[in-house]
Amino acid sequence: NAQVSHPSPHPPTQRTRTPNIVLFFLPYIITTINTNTNTIMVRSVLLAALVGSAAAFAPAAKPATTTSLNADLSKSLPFIKAPSNTAGWVGDVGFDPLGFSDNFDMKWLREAEIKHGRSSMLATLGFVVQQYLTLPGYQHVDDSNMAPTVVGASAMLQIVMWMGVLEFWTNKGNVTMETMFSDEDRVPGDLGFDPMGLSVGKTQDEKDAMALKELKNGRLAMLAIGGMIHHNWVTGDALF
Repeated sequence: NAQVSHPSPHPPTQRTRTPNIVLFFLPYIITTINTNTNTIMVRSVLLAALVGSAAAFAPAAKPATTTSLNADLSKSLPFIKAPSNTAGWVGDVGFDPLGFSDNFDMKWLREAEIKHGRSSMLATLGFVVQQYLTLPGYQHVDDSNMAPTVVGASAMLQIVMWMGVLEFWTNKGNVTMETMFSDEDRVPGDLGFDPMGLSVGKTQDEKDAMALKELKNGRLAMLAIGGMIHHNWVTGDALF
């Protein structure tokens, strides 16, 4: 008759893989035990050992994760919180790592972005064209960074002066951050300039899509003109 030893009342704290050895010899033990009572007892002990072995090596349950935090992260910078003041504006991708929208008027920021984007688009085109075309009466230079030295300070100051006049005239003299949007109905960047009638008959969604295209091209142009200027400055060579 098989003798079944009872487990120690103080089992070791460290889990071992001993029950797997019992599993290996299970067919042999069952076939060699003839006493029905002892056979049932052995089978019960073996079954309990196997269940304990499986439970010992079962993976621990993991707590359910939540995605509520991800909803608050920026789309463009998913490791920081999305700015709240840019929500709802055309072109918003949650990019405001320095927190400008928390400290300045969003209308003024959008006006500045649109104007810088438009200026950069013109500058990018002019930077390339200047390398191949020269106005009559001026000396040609391959490096577009040297073009201001050719025309002189007076021509450059004229550009700055007339841009200031245009800025003053388009908004009735309200050119400061405090007064630029004294008219609450004024839309940032909207100067009423549409000589080709591209916005005529368009829905608001279609106008927003066109505004988004202008913003994206302006943002790209701001990066492009910065790269062009620094390329010529660092290398000392023409762009192309």
